[in-house]
Amino acid sequence: MTLSRKLAVLGTATLLSAGFVGETFALEWNVSLWGKRRAFTEHVEKLAELVSAKTNGEFTLNLAYGEALSKSRENLDGISIGAFEMAQFCASYHADKNPSLTVLELPFLGVPDLKTQVMLDKAVYAHPAVEKDLARWNAKLIMSSPMPQYNFVGKGDAPTKVSDFEGMRVRALGGIGKAMETIGAVPTTVTASETFQAIDSGTVRAASFAPHAHLSFKTVEAGNWWTTNLNPGTVNCPVVVNKDAYDALPENYREALDSSVDEAIDHYLATYDKVYEKWYPTLEELKIEQITFPKDELVAFKEKAGKPLWDAWVVEMDGKGIPGQELLDLVQSKLN
Repeated sequence: MTLSRKLAVLGTATLLSAGFVGETFALEWNVSLWGKRRAFTEHVEKLAELVSAKTNGEFTLNLAYGEALSKSRENLDGISIGAFEMAQFCASYHADKNPSLTVLELPFLGVPDLKTQVMLDKAVYAHPAVEKDLARWNAKLIMSSPMPQYNFVGKGDAPTKVSDFEGMRVRALGGIGKAMETIGAVPTTVTASETFQAIDSGTVRAASFAPHAHLSFKTVEAGNWWTTNLNPGTVNCPVVVNKDAYDALPENYREALDSSVDEAIDHYLATYDKVYEKWYPTLEELKIEQITFPKDELVAFKEKAGKPLWDAWVVEMDGKGIPGQELLDLVQSKLN
């Protein structure tokens, strides 16, 4: 039985006034995830381990994979009705439900690494407008799932400047696809599992993935170049809890949860370091040319492919009553 249901049965007001918060009792939270255990979920695994250890096994997180509790695109809805107490989701799955978070998915922000992404996420998640936005779904943001920037693996002549992407067919979805379109590339929708064949056959010249995905879908084996620092963008996938369940937690359990977040994130970052330990030797083994763009070209990318979309995003947010410029300024202040 979940905490919210247990307290409802026993009578919250009576229990709290009687000092129930200091008592110890077994409590299990359900956590809605999708897919299988992987680098992307290691911080949630670590969080569960730490919370259990700090409460002597009395407070446990039941991690449900494979969409056992909810479809990935419906996790925020499940949180809103208390179907489960914790969940992971990606803002781009339903931008209309969490518009404020999409500032973190704008293209060409220039996020250099995962540690910077964590810092950036923390700052944005703590902004009152973002807290208010998520509160509409009875959700409280507790930690990010920082994803590496999506860079391109491609086949053929390697691009070294903005104009080299003109006319290039690329596998790039969402905001990254729109950004590449502004510089003359031709975004093409190809499923992840079909991307290797698309590059190998010449259907597309290049594809954008995070390094671990290039390894998983073997696209790196089809290409001969990789952009090391184009960093066109990524997805933002926070972990949230049901606000009512969080607020009803006994103080010692809430402390166990809150105090475990930073260590869980550190574990996540260490896990991704191991991915990169495999990535670079793979590039060397396959003799993949690593393309690093000079600063002036990156500025050109940002001005041509990023800023127009940022400006349009601010206008859209203003129309929704969200301080878009303020959120964008916050992001840029953390990156400058």
